[in-house]
Amino acid sequence: MRRALTILAAGAALLVAGCGSSSTSTSSTPAPAAAGCRTVSVPAPKGPQHLHAPGLKLDPGRTYTVTVLTNCGTFAFTLDVKTSPKTSASFYYLVKRGFFDGLTFHRVSAGFVIQGGDPLGDGSGGPGYSVVEAPPANTQYVAGDVAMAKTSTDPSGASGSQFFVVTAANATASAGLTPDYALVGKVTRGMSVVKVIGALPTNPPQDGAPTPAVMMSRVTVATS
Repeated sequence: MRRALTILAAGAALLVAGCGSSSTSTSSTPAPAAAGCRTVSVPAPKGPQHLHAPGLKLDPGRTYTVTVLTNCGTFAFTLDVKTSPKTSASFYYLVKRGFFDGLTFHRVSAGFVIQGGDPLGDGSGGPGYSVVEAPPANTQYVAGDVAMAKTSTDPSGASGSQFFVVTAANATASAGLTPDYALVGKVTRGMSVVKVIGALPTNPPQDGAPTPAVMMSRVTVATS
């Protein structure tokens, strides 16, 4: 079985949805709609990816805004190029390739995070490469922070394509989230949409695949 990417909280691994999660497959019986979310048919997983790590560098003097369109609404976040130049450049590269289009938020952990960006849809996939960029030792993960998921055995700051958005007021204080997850950005618009996704019922309850499935129909990045 492939390794699921985890986010460690309070010293325990909070696992993503298991392999073969129903949230990643098209169902003949649509899930019930939730407040603020449309029920959609989710494409089949894209399968294993074999990309090479990009060599590009982003201009720290410019602003890069990623916009995520979902069936629950749209939110946007700015890339943290100054703190995380390699992580930001990797995310920018994946967005430009359309990597995230059609992928899901396969995991919702109530009062903690929402997590997505897996081409396999079960929490075990990535782009075929990883970058490593440890965050500052004093990092606090607060509401609206966007960071990269990793396995428990990966080095601090390792990342591929899976990312999470913090929904807790302060996940470091409330859940003991340690500074091991590379920062990639901060939500600047649509935090209410993130909260809607974070409040969806899940299977298993409290920490699992959301119902209805939450799909990123299109992810873009604009430079200013």
